[in-house]
Amino acid sequence: VLDTVLRQIQHWQKYQVDIPVSVNINAIQLNQPDFIDKLQETLGRYPDVPADLLQLEILETSALRDIEQVSQVIKTCKNLGVHFALDDFGTGYSSLTYLKRLPLQYLKIDQSFIAGLPDKNDDLSILEAVISLAEAFNLKVIAEGVETLEHRDMLLKMGCQLGQGHAFAYPMEPELVIEWRNGWLSR
Repeated sequence: VLDTVLRQIQHWQKYQVDIPVSVNINAIQLNQPDFIDKLQETLGRYPDVPADLLQLEILETSALRDIEQVSQVIKTCKNLGVHFALDDFGTGYSSLTYLKRLPLQYLKIDQSFIAGLPDKNDDLSILEAVISLAEAFNLKVIAEGVETLEHRDMLLKMGCQLGQGHAFAYPMEPELVIEWRNGWLSR
C-alpha cells in the first residue's frame, strides 16, 4: 500500500501537485519490530517524494497495548518526516490518553459528529470541545464526513481548517485528481 501511495504522489509531483495522502495502519503493524526499517526502505525507493506528504493514521479504537513503544515509533517516524493522525476521534475509550502520550500532528474527528450539524446541539458541543482540546495539544483538526457547504462553513467558523467529504469531492480515480485540484483552486 505504501509503495502504491508513494508512487502516486511521485506521479502527481510531475505536475507540480503536492497532495498529502493518508494511510491507515493498525496497532499490530506499529508494534512490529521492523516497522521503521520497512518504512525507511519504502521511503528510500522514492527519494524525490517528501516524507511529509505521507500521513499515517492510527484508529482510535486500535488496541495500542504498549503506548510507550508506539510513541517511540511515532517519534522516529516523525524524524523521517512522516506525519501521524489519530483517526475516528471520539469513537473509542482511550482518547485522552492517546492525546497526552502520542506525539501526533493531526486529530481526525469522526464523521458521526459532523452528520448531525447544524441541528444537534450535543454534536455541536462535542465538536467545539474536541477542537479546543486539539488546540490545547497543538494538533491540527481534520473533520471527516463534511458532506455539505453548510458543514464546511460551520467547521471553519469553529476553527477547523481541514476536512474531507463530499462537500469537496467524491471519490475519484487518481488520474482525475489533478484536474479536480486545478478546478478547485480556480474557484
